[in-house]
Amino acid sequence: MSPIQEVIINKKTSINPIWIMRQAGRYLPEFREIRANNPDFIKLCLNHKLSSEITLQPLKRYNLDAAIIFSDILMVPYGINQKVEFKKNFGPLLGDLNLDKILSIQEDSFIERLKPVYKALETISNNDLTLNKSTIGFVGAPWTLMVYMINKQSPKIKLKSNFFNDQLLIKKILFILEKFLKIHIKNQVDSGAQIIQIFDSWAGLLEDKDLPYYIYNPTFNLVKFIQSLGIPVICFPRNIKDYKKYCDYIKPDAICIDYEIDPLIIRKDIKIPVQGGLDPKVLLTDKENIKKEAKRYLDIFKDHPYIFNLGHGVLPETDPNMMEYLVKTVKDY
Repeated sequence: MSPIQEVIINKKTSINPIWIMRQAGRYLPEFREIRANNPDFIKLCLNHKLSSEITLQPLKRYNLDAAIIFSDILMVPYGINQKVEFKKNFGPLLGDLNLDKILSIQEDSFIERLKPVYKALETISNNDLTLNKSTIGFVGAPWTLMVYMINKQSPKIKLKSNFFNDQLLIKKILFILEKFLKIHIKNQVDSGAQIIQIFDSWAGLLEDKDLPYYIYNPTFNLVKFIQSLGIPVICFPRNIKDYKKYCDYIKPDAICIDYEIDPLIIRKDIKIPVQGGLDPKVLLTDKENIKKEAKRYLDIFKDHPYIFNLGHGVLPETDPNMMEYLVKTVKDY
């Protein structure tokens, strides 16, 4: 059993495994080299040789405890026939939402479109670099994916004013997303993923009254499904106001926290294993500050099952040497 599984499944507190969200990617020179020759991001995610190579790059550099597949949460909208592209200095751009086209997609066709992701996971899980480490697959939560699909771009500050107008459309999208997210998860697990993380990047956009319909119920259904496959699930509802209520309702195996929340509140309120929390901007400072901030989280969760991670993805301008220092600090704690 890998150290991360020991923490999640056996609730071990004597070890501090570490992996980093977006550990494979834009801050690494070896990734930038590949990216320069592959400007189409979706095509890069669907190049199983390159995506598996990118996934393993940080494991060649650092003593991390997991490989997380180099992919994107928007592979599911892509898989169900919505156009997805990534525009430089802007982010994702999605095509018009053609419900008839989406409703007509067959399971076989969806799996075929995303086959390279599963092939890459197979390659990674059979690589010597992932021996005694966890292979992590992931999906976007239904709410977050629906935001992108209807909004057709990142909501950043707010949603389009008419976002909630068509409740029938919302109901149909949530229904179809649940179906294909389960297919995507099952195929990742069958291809070697030992843990699934659910990213709800835009959980913080909703009012409390809207959480049960848009977040709690759809995410709970996914969590139960993943657990029925016999593997643990980590949920990351970024900027959610009440982590305790979220955990009580959804019951994930571990909860990933963002850097806006006070870790002392989490330590007091949350009984399940915790992951993350450190502000990614800390890695843009100096070694002394990195050590101080990392130690703060490690001290707070000293007697609690804890996986070290950031409270969001590693920033593109991060110096790889600072990442190395962070990993070493956590390992030496």
